[in-house]
Amino acid sequence: MARQKFSGKGGKGKSKKGQQSTAPRRRVEFKYKGFTLPELQEMPIKKFIEIVPARQRRTMSRGITPNQRKLVMKIKKARRLVNRGKEPRVIRTHCRDFVITPEMIGLTISIYTGKQFKEIKLVEETLGRFLGEMAPTRGIVQHGSPGMGATRGSMFVPIK
Repeated sequence: MARQKFSGKGGKGKSKKGQQSTAPRRRVEFKYKGFTLPELQEMPIKKFIEIVPARQRRTMSRGITPNQRKLVMKIKKARRLVNRGKEPRVIRTHCRDFVITPEMIGLTISIYTGKQFKEIKLVEETLGRFLGEMAPTRGIVQHGSPGMGATRGSMFVPIK
């Protein structure tokens, strides 16, 4: 059986003349477990708890802490401002263990990383995840050159 060679012509997204196709891409409607965002926003929280993954379901079914209750009140206040057409302030929180619910979509939340607040815009794809997943606490380490006195060889390097 002979193998076919790749000719390199007619790749994806290109027309016959080798130019990019200018047709606008149609945005696929977001769905979470088969539900659209408006359906999720109308859904009672008990029903939403049933469709999230097990870890989030367990967390939500155990109730909320007083700090999480404050966060919920801030979210509701911000949602009311959005419904009136005003721009809400950024919500700052230390609650990293709070599950992102449909009513939070579209808001901007600053999550504490242990050192600073990281501002996160909540979009549809973050639904059902924890706030802490959006703001990692550990950064990427970029090692530089060693400083003066860091190695034994640096004793003989003249300081200028």
